[in-house]
Amino acid sequence: MRSDANIAGPMTDPVPGPRTESTGEDVSRETPPPMDDTPIGRAAQLAVEAMGRAGEGLPRPEQTRIIVVANQKGGVGKTTTTVNIAASLALHGSRVLVIDLDPQGNASTALGIDHHAEVPSIYDVLVDSKPLSEVVQPVVDVEGLFCAPATIDLAGAEIELVSLVARESRLQRAIQAYEQPLDYILIDCPPSLGLLTVNALVAGQEVLIPIQCEYYALEGLGQLLRNVDLVRGHLNPTLHVSTILLTMYDGRTRLASQVAEEVRNHFGDEVLRTSIPRSVRISEAPSYGQTVLTYDPGSSGALSYFEAAREIALKGVGVSYDALHAHIGAQSNPNMVEGIQ
Repeated sequence: MRSDANIAGPMTDPVPGPRTESTGEDVSRETPPPMDDTPIGRAAQLAVEAMGRAGEGLPRPEQTRIIVVANQKGGVGKTTTTVNIAASLALHGSRVLVIDLDPQGNASTALGIDHHAEVPSIYDVLVDSKPLSEVVQPVVDVEGLFCAPATIDLAGAEIELVSLVARESRLQRAIQAYEQPLDYILIDCPPSLGLLTVNALVAGQEVLIPIQCEYYALEGLGQLLRNVDLVRGHLNPTLHVSTILLTMYDGRTRLASQVAEEVRNHFGDEVLRTSIPRSVRISEAPSYGQTVLTYDPGSSGALSYFEAAREIALKGVGVSYDALHAHIGAQSNPNMVEGIQ
């Protein structure tokens, strides 16, 4: 598939000289092509199709799925994956809450949520036992999407939690006390394995691990998997790694293909068929306080996150990949499901 850089590239005239049109029913070969044959036209058409597919809806889980997005390596696309998967699920008709557990607050920024120091935040929930319902804010651009923001105060929470009672399960208790109906809760973890991440693992049922298609992609994953095993053995027996998502995939490089193959061999069916390409649009969207789904719904990044969200939703209700493929049908770009090439 073409990269975003090529979507709006310059058009070249295949026939020298000015374009002309005949006045009759026959159209000259010099007539401009139909709109959907131009790069801009194709991008617009993809955007319309993407938003149309979003309105179809997906099967909703019988109970709230709590998905922890974790990887202690920085720069692998945790926050980007959290907000874009959440927005995709919400655009498909689900009610989704993003809990921002990263003191940097990047998920809050990407969703356009105010998170300066005085804003009630997830810090107040963890340290002061404030009800989660008092800090949750709706995301303006996406109906059905909500966010519990992080503020800079969260940077000190690791130390403050040490002396508190039931320090590992404070987020779990807050979620259990939250009475608003939700289909999904996605928790964006910091790039560490401290008490904030442990709180997320105790509260969650599933772990989603974004892995970038770069050198050292699997570096350090062993410790994360050991922590998941420890939490499952001692604090949360339902926890399991359900999803591996390949990010920053560049089909032009042999390295990306090799990393993808290694990850698929290692994790098997837990790896989504859809991979997330390197995309300028994905990188630009947070600076506008948006996800790539609302910033540029026709981009390769937006379309791939749509398909990844579909896989996650359908896997959660026990739909096989063959059924997934049939569900997507001819309206999808076939390259999306196999991964952006």
